[in-house]
Amino acid sequence: MIDTHAHLDAFEDAGAVLDRSRAAGVTRVITVGTSIESCRASLALCDEQEGVFAALGLHPHEAEAVGEREVDELRELLSHAKAVAVGETGLDHYRDLAPRDRQAWAFRAQTELAADVAKPLVVHTRAADADTVAALQALPDDLPVVLHCFSSTTLLEPALEHGWYVSFAGNVTYPKARELRWAAARVPAERLLAETDCPYLAPQPVRGRRNEPAFVTHTVAALAEARGEDARSLEQRIERNAAALFALP
Repeated sequence: MIDTHAHLDAFEDAGAVLDRSRAAGVTRVITVGTSIESCRASLALCDEQEGVFAALGLHPHEAEAVGEREVDELRELLSHAKAVAVGETGLDHYRDLAPRDRQAWAFRAQTELAADVAKPLVVHTRAADADTVAALQALPDDLPVVLHCFSSTTLLEPALEHGWYVSFAGNVTYPKARELRWAAARVPAERLLAETDCPYLAPQPVRGRRNEPAFVTHTVAALAEARGEDARSLEQRIERNAAALFALP
């Protein structure tokens, strides 16, 4: 099994966390950079750990400090052999921790970078559905897009229309998340992904605990139930999707 979105650089005990994930059958993890420093830390983990790959990006919360120099540094880091995607990047109009014009600039710069380096784009969007869709619709049709931690059913129809990947995290397991489970049932099997977004959003069976890659199995179980599918078969389908999308060995 694979966890397609984890923040391993947030763990002081990342090695032990990965040992537990492997024991649970989660043998591959994509760790996500959110700043230049975070991206460097993510690549260091890739160098140290088997089965760890990196998505490297500049999070919208960091956008006020993002300029041409940071984008150039990001481009250099993306040349690493285990850097498999650009992101997470996007728009966050919920917390608004960076000015919206700077978020838009940083997002556009990274969408262009993803197209230039021919790597998938991992998108964070919160309370910014229309602006996110407008930005993504301007991209080349052959650039893969991942809607990470899918949480807005408004984005389902654009995702289906454009063939974007839809990745579900632990919040799909929450009792009140009926709309997310409805959406999960409508995503084509070949466009479905699962993630933890750890250390955040622990799934319902372990809610209240620090989230870890090992717990992605709970999210897959919830997705399988929502879709009326066998959990083991869905695990394998998601792993094949991720391997193809991120060109994993």
